[in-house]
Amino acid sequence: MQRRTLLSLGGTAAAAGTLVNFSPVADARSLLATLQPSPRMPVLFLGHGSPMNAIDDNAYRRSWQALGQEFGKTLPRPQLILCISAHWLTRGWWLTGMAQPKTIHDFGGFPQALFDQQYPAPGAPQLAQQIAAGLRPAGPVAVGLDKEEWGLDHGTWSVLKPMFPQAEIPVLQLSMDYGRLPAEHYQLGQQLKALRQRGVLVVGSGNIVHNLRATQRQAAADQAYDWALEFDQTIGGYLQKGDLAALAGFQSLGRVAQMAHPSHDHYLPLLYAAGAVDASEAPRFFNTSFQSASISMRSVVWG
Repeated sequence: MQRRTLLSLGGTAAAAGTLVNFSPVADARSLLATLQPSPRMPVLFLGHGSPMNAIDDNAYRRSWQALGQEFGKTLPRPQLILCISAHWLTRGWWLTGMAQPKTIHDFGGFPQALFDQQYPAPGAPQLAQQIAAGLRPAGPVAVGLDKEEWGLDHGTWSVLKPMFPQAEIPVLQLSMDYGRLPAEHYQLGQQLKALRQRGVLVVGSGNIVHNLRATQRQAAADQAYDWALEFDQTIGGYLQKGDLAALAGFQSLGRVAQMAHPSHDHYLPLLYAAGAVDASEAPRFFNTSFQSASISMRSVVWG
């Protein structure tokens, strides 16, 4: 089936895509009649790192809990969460369209306590259909609706459960077509911008540096490879300057980018989040440290 998760990640797979220009939807608000107008929602990019961060009492999990407590106080409370996770790679783009998305434990070798975790947030089938109809990815194929295969993988629930533990806000997850060029992911992210005016919280979940082959499990949070620090600081500089379009050109950084991302599945969610913000919106960084020397946990709040 076309929406089946890709099993093989190649460092040059995105080069197989063809860049096609398209225009963002002029006004997605008209598609979302059941959502109330709201103050413009922030956009999040969360470095999720190890699945164990979902249950370990560490600085990362505590920061997600603290961020969740800001919603409804200093930040508007979302009516809907749209998450783009590094862990749902497909041919074409798909949006979860089931009423009760399942909690997916897409990992192995971890304690049973992690497999016992559930995040029973509801879906939003009608809104999913409306959002999918309003998005225009590159190429002739529309965004499809997945009503049975996927759900919420750990890139989504591991960060949302600490932030919104009651699991009462509906959650949709958007897949990523790994065969497409990075610029096409950024352009689709631009189309999500209008949803922020209707109470939709856009969340990208991945890592700015992610090289599992080079992990050092005992490394301290302030320890990282030189290439990991260089890539993280370069991308952080783009974000700080509001040079968001430059993010899609990360492969031009050469060997540093190749080391930071032997496969770039964990980088692509950043492009969706960055696409959904204005260059004038100042980023707020947190978790600016590393796990296992080769996983950047740098996270960003815009708005």
